[in-house]
Amino acid sequence: MNPIIFQIKKELGQKADEKTKLSSARFFKKEMKSHGVKAAAVKKMAKDYFKIISDKSKQEIFALCEELLSSDYMEEAFIAFDWSYNLRKQYESEDFSIFESWVGDYVNNWAKCDALCNHTIGTFIDMYPQFINSLKTWTVSENRWYRRAAAVTLILPARRGEFLDDIFEIADMLLMDEDDLVLKGCGWMLKETSKQHQQEIFGYVMQNKKVMPRTALRYAIEKFPEDLRKKAMEK
Repeated sequence: MNPIIFQIKKELGQKADEKTKLSSARFFKKEMKSHGVKAAAVKKMAKDYFKIISDKSKQEIFALCEELLSSDYMEEAFIAFDWSYNLRKQYESEDFSIFESWVGDYVNNWAKCDALCNHTIGTFIDMYPQFINSLKTWTVSENRWYRRAAAVTLILPARRGEFLDDIFEIADMLLMDEDDLVLKGCGWMLKETSKQHQQEIFGYVMQNKKVMPRTALRYAIEKFPEDLRKKAMEK
């Protein structure tokens, strides 16, 4: 084990709190590995330890991220994803295969999915928009986290009003998904898009509301004015 990783694990163990651990377990409503360390403390650790490793190469830091991810602990994943985002100025097109493998190999709940996709992969797509076609292939994956990732990777660009046509295409692919967490991700993507494209999203919802699962619909219209929300919810 790398000495830095050993020290991180040791410090997480020292900061562990049973009350926080139980709270996390209740929040996720399923078994998940957590040390029981509060998010703010984990964020500070990620920042402090990155200062120690910042002189290492991108490949060396990615290897440290994988060592953290392999433990399956939530806090260690968050540190790994924080580090990978810190390297954003060094992203190259070939890094996509690494990030893609992380979704398949290490993401097993919505929090890990969103932490990786909102920042690391979302920023990568901003830099290399041609890879948005890869997100579209994720929509037909048997892995629910790839399907959710196809939507939540675009949350920040959607908020800025970007990739509208691609967002509609991905939404079409996910609209009839049977997984509640995938539908919530799709609805969230549409909601963020509505901040810059309210009429377009309203039109999309009205066009599809007869078949659109209520889970996705409610998320999508959350930021609409009350009159538009009522129209969207009418049967």
